[in-house]
Amino acid sequence: MTERYVVAIDQGTTSSRCIVFDGAGRPVAMAQREHRQHFPRPGWVEHDAAEIWSNVEQVVPGALAEAGIAVGQVAAVGITNQRETTVVWDRHTGEPVAPAIVWQDTRTAPLLAELAEANSEQWYAERTGLRLATYFAGPKLRWLLGNVDGLRERAERGEVLFGTIDSWLIWKLTGEHVTDVTNASRTLLMNLRTLDWDPELLAALDIPATMLPAIRSSSEVYGTARGVLAGVPVAGALGDQQAALFGQTAFQPGEGKCTYGTGSFLLLNTGTTPVVSRHGLLTTVGYRIGDEPATYALEGAIAVTGALVQWLRDNLGLISSAPEVETLARTVDDNGGCYIVPAFSGLFAPHWRSDARGVIAGLTGYVTKGHLARAALEASAWQTREVVDAMNADSDVALRRLRVDGGMTGNELLMQFLADVLDVPVVRPAVAETTCLGAAYAAGLAVGFWPDLATLRAQWREDAQWTPGMAADVRERELRNWRKAVQSTLNWEAGPSGSG
Repeated sequence: MTERYVVAIDQGTTSSRCIVFDGAGRPVAMAQREHRQHFPRPGWVEHDAAEIWSNVEQVVPGALAEAGIAVGQVAAVGITNQRETTVVWDRHTGEPVAPAIVWQDTRTAPLLAELAEANSEQWYAERTGLRLATYFAGPKLRWLLGNVDGLRERAERGEVLFGTIDSWLIWKLTGEHVTDVTNASRTLLMNLRTLDWDPELLAALDIPATMLPAIRSSSEVYGTARGVLAGVPVAGALGDQQAALFGQTAFQPGEGKCTYGTGSFLLLNTGTTPVVSRHGLLTTVGYRIGDEPATYALEGAIAVTGALVQWLRDNLGLISSAPEVETLARTVDDNGGCYIVPAFSGLFAPHWRSDARGVIAGLTGYVTKGHLARAALEASAWQTREVVDAMNADSDVALRRLRVDGGMTGNELLMQFLADVLDVPVVRPAVAETTCLGAAYAAGLAVGFWPDLATLRAQWREDAQWTPGMAADVRERELRNWRKAVQSTLNWEAGPSGSG
């Protein structure tokens, strides 16, 4: 019998990847291709959606060739994607009508101020679980409608379609105009409870409903692929952070994951009822399988974690490569009383202070570059602690252990310190590609390639675990010092203190 596989397309912020997984959830082949980043004005970040699709058309056959398999051996394809990035394309020609506005783009800040005057931030939070922030896709779409000549009229005539990157790829693959609930929950347009586009939100942002995709679950057959995956069911879609949660098999309330990259994203499974944060977090859909109730999550976004190590390397020259930071940090026993708060362009969750700027606090003549390296690593752990504290305050379900993924998890010193400051076990999985694995799992479930969640949980394998070893009084003393350092970052820039 010919072996079967599941394919995941990971459409990230900087590249397109395709990974082939076998029945045990192991990656067997991968192909990757970067796309260009466009910065036409300060604060603007754009992608060419046509270039992204062209790259996908190349990495998919590349991965299949590396695996030595034919398209007929692919049981299903799942998609995971950079969230919030906004694409509008012509319904008839399939061509983008404007550059895609990337999640990092901040051009909608003036529009957000207008929206806040009409309806309070709480009004949006209660419906969407989100803040009025430049992240989200709905205001980006509103900007395009108001600034691309003739686009609003074309939208009202039904000539153009909107979607986040998942929608764009599904449409190009199948011709179906759909999105999944996790991506829809990042638009400021979907009601968290009805899991549908909210008429009041559409009215507030002046978005024609005719251009919106149908909202579907994260695991179901959306359509049959044409072209490079001809005949393969397209059967799963998850925003990248939710895909990592799913790939980590964090299926029970109280289970969470944190992805450590340039920044970090911590998601906590809160079960089938959305928990609206009162402590600076976002409420989002974690995943939805077929017709089952949606599973929700609290999300904390940390702007700078791995980027701080890059700063030590590129700006200060303390290290020549990122892995060297651990070696340098191990030359000392502690931080020497030094704390680094990397608020390079403000603080994200749970503070949401755009006026904050980074500080190195507690400097004395005793501090060496080893102490600075250690303080930089500790900053990632303390920022995670702040998000976990907010999650525990918001939810009846306290974090019981933290599953981690991303490049920084190779740093053993950081992982141990993370377990110490959180006072819960920290676990790294054997399969590092959790985002792609989550998309593959969602697609495989939809077509019966894997029978149920229990099977996926049984496949999860631990690579390493770190258990807390710090004395409680030391943890509390260091936390107090960290909080003092955070306070010293505030009010450096003029502007609204609570802006996000």
